[in-house]
Amino acid sequence: MIRKGLLIAVLWAGALAAAPQALAQDSTAPNGLAQMQLTDAQVQQYLDAAPEVEAAMGAAPPSNTDSPDVKTVAKLEGIAKTHKFANYGEFDAVAGNIMLVLEGVDPESKKYVGAEVELKKEMASVQVNKQLSAEDKKSELAELNEEMKAIVPIKFKSNIDLVLKSYDKIVATQEQEQKQ
Repeated sequence: MIRKGLLIAVLWAGALAAAPQALAQDSTAPNGLAQMQLTDAQVQQYLDAAPEVEAAMGAAPPSNTDSPDVKTVAKLEGIAKTHKFANYGEFDAVAGNIMLVLEGVDPESKKYVGAEVELKKEMASVQVNKQLSAEDKKSELAELNEEMKAIVPIKFKSNIDLVLKSYDKIVATQEQEQKQ
């Protein structure tokens, strides 16, 4: 599922962005993400940089900490700057804001319906899935309930239109990243 794959990519990207140059996070937001008003240019820069960022993260040596090695941090900073971000923290913030919108997009209609609606549909799907054991259903539903509690309302409604305008490209980028 695109939503979960993208969430994992953004969270991993956030862990790798724990560099001193990273954009300040909003400690009052439940997920720590500082919402920002996106621009067309930032969405395009994200699309251009995302495959390189994914490749760099994939090549990063395994680590037992949330902090990447110095070489990976330097590579991510370089990729971000090549794509006109101030630093990797800005790339990560843009990715996070795109993710917030994508969580609420119905992949069939490609319309924004809200993250709560999408999570409820996923919960209903889990409940009727005959291939899952009772234990797996319980676990999956508990995880989805936790996600429901962490939903953050979109602060900048214009971000919805920007992300929807590039929806197919963003999804294609994420699907490509999942294949790697």
